[in-house]
Amino acid sequence: MNRIFSNLVKYATFAGAAAGFLGISMVVMRIQAGESRQAPPPPVAPPQKPYASTVAATGILEALSENVAIGVPVAGLVTEVPVKVNQSVKAGGLLFKIDDRDLQAQKVRQDASVEVARAKVGVQKANLAKVQDQLDRVKSVPDSRALSVDEIRARENEVAIGKAQLLASEAELTAALAEVKQTQIMMDRLHVQAPRDGVVLQVNIRAGEFATNVKDSPVMVLGDLEKLQVRADVDEQNASRIREGQKATAFIKGDTKTAIQLDFLRVEPYVIPKVSLTGSSTERVDTRVLQVIYSMKRPDGVPVYVGQQVDVYIEAASSDASSGEVAKGQPAK
Repeated sequence: MNRIFSNLVKYATFAGAAAGFLGISMVVMRIQAGESRQAPPPPVAPPQKPYASTVAATGILEALSENVAIGVPVAGLVTEVPVKVNQSVKAGGLLFKIDDRDLQAQKVRQDASVEVARAKVGVQKANLAKVQDQLDRVKSVPDSRALSVDEIRARENEVAIGKAQLLASEAELTAALAEVKQTQIMMDRLHVQAPRDGVVLQVNIRAGEFATNVKDSPVMVLGDLEKLQVRADVDEQNASRIREGQKATAFIKGDTKTAIQLDFLRVEPYVIPKVSLTGSSTERVDTRVLQVIYSMKRPDGVPVYVGQQVDVYIEAASSDASSGEVAKGQPAK
């Protein structure tokens, strides 16, 4: 009996091992089948490459004269913002005001100092006229023996002193006026004006808010919407294939049918860390990019906006052909 039970246990063990092996084999086969399955097509098909040999890049739409990030001269409370987004402004037009009441109070005191200095000048002029008249009377006496030489010299000294006092008072008046002018310039400085013609692209400040000097967060952004440019980021690995004057075509993100022809402007000579991200999960952020600038015309019937991302395709020599060339403006090593 014990022998039969032992055999049953042995057979059950073999059967369990075989079932486990079969199960593992089926799981492995399913995993391999899933890996070999083709990935589904993307929601939006990528645009067709317009050139036989292409360098692909990601670009950002900017104003042709580049976007102007408006800052503040000093941190302070904003009292007025007369402009709105999408409003056209002229060079010198008021963009916003910063509270200048402390300077206004200072100017009131300085204006009073100016009036005091003017009064002193008037007093010194009257005093100089008085001593000058006394000297003239002394010198006009027919008999020179009527007055001593010391008295005449005393009168002349008084005239000299009067002239010096008048010059000192006039200098005080000039200094007082300079202080008023300085305060007025500081007040005008708090009335931030447009540096050039353009359109208000962004307003990040409201009346009553406190404005600070933060470079990455400008209080206002200006740009020229009539003409646009594309700032294309070329991976540093493809930088050797870039030449001046190369043709390029752009496609707005999500629109693969409308090809926008670009006109070459310049290559930025400084390679910078990549800051413009597309949001792709496979995108590297530890790379550096060469920025190539192109101008573009607004496409008919397709709205485009400053700050929008575009796919840029630059006509370039193949990587094999470019390896033996020397980039324009770069010395051979």
